[in-house]
Amino acid sequence: MSATVEFDEIRPYNDDEVAGVVNGLLNDAEFLDTIVRFKLPRLGKIIAPLIRPLVKSRLAKEAAKVKVVYDFQTRIETYLRHVIDTTVGELTLSGLEHLARDKAHLFISNHRDIAMDPAFVNWTLYQNGFTTLRIAIGDNLLTKPFASDLMRLNKSFIVNRSATSPREKFKAAKLLSKYIFHSVKNDNENVWIAQREGRAKDGDDKTNAAIISMLVLNKDKPMAFADYIRELCIVPVSISYEYDPCGYDKARELTTKALQGEYKKQQHEDVQSIAKGITGYKGNIHLSFGEPLNQEFENSEQVTEYLDTVISQNYVLHATNCFAYEILEKISPRVPVGVEGKLFCDMKLDEERSQFLAYVNQCPSEYRETLLKGYAQPVYKKLPQ
Repeated sequence: MSATVEFDEIRPYNDDEVAGVVNGLLNDAEFLDTIVRFKLPRLGKIIAPLIRPLVKSRLAKEAAKVKVVYDFQTRIETYLRHVIDTTVGELTLSGLEHLARDKAHLFISNHRDIAMDPAFVNWTLYQNGFTTLRIAIGDNLLTKPFASDLMRLNKSFIVNRSATSPREKFKAAKLLSKYIFHSVKNDNENVWIAQREGRAKDGDDKTNAAIISMLVLNKDKPMAFADYIRELCIVPVSISYEYDPCGYDKARELTTKALQGEYKKQQHEDVQSIAKGITGYKGNIHLSFGEPLNQEFENSEQVTEYLDTVISQNYVLHATNCFAYEILEKISPRVPVGVEGKLFCDMKLDEERSQFLAYVNQCPSEYRETLLKGYAQPVYKKLPQ
């Protein structure tokens, strides 16, 4: 069985499939109407059927330039550049000197935003001479066929989270493990996955050991565990946002769970989170790339612990994290608060502090403490235990 056939149900689209998929999207009424509603949230639902032909015509002109996956990603780059220009203060990075441009890596990052975490890693790598990523995305986010098509055109591969029986889950995990290894070693393609399923809504970045256990399902029994981890060329990535566009929503969900024991998502709530994450203000962002794992690990638990340590250490604190810590600990802004030798009582931060307080005060009062804890969590993790 060829690799393409074996991985058909989860892999991204190949160049020779692009034209057919794009044509299908242009003739998908639901996709066209979704574009209208995204652009015109108040009127879109009413006028979408009326202007559908116009939207199709306009998209067709752009799609005429899309023949292969690279063409599609070039179009995505244009939109992503606009997102960065309009919603990001400064995008900074560190650690790329640890990586070889001619070698594929498996990037495992903390997870704060559904779409933008891999997008920023992808953007940073591409702008610095690396190949773009194959991105893991859960099928729970692909409730519409057109969403799956768009993601797979952009080199995303599908993580089966809808499997129910233990046998189905194991089969899906084994296929995923094999595909990731095949991507890195055989196709020499960079891969991105999150350190956990679901975002760290409480600001506490923790690797799910099950993710690491999944990665090694493909390992041949005679092969040493540490050697297989080295073959995967795992790189820990720390992404830190100054502001979280979904911060209020995360605080509401966590508070509701704490008070009522559960939180039921509204229909298409994840899609709305994706939209907010893309269009909302994020302030300054820093991406830190660690060194590829090369230690003599003996099991998944050791890898998990190491990733947690490195991702936390490399996480770059923003002033907003420290302001939240000040508020929760009732520390006067004029008293030096030291983390990693830095002081966060600088008079120059008064304007930023006022902006953050205004942001916090816009959050419903019953969710504010949870919101603050999410921002302060990275500070607590850096303080001596």
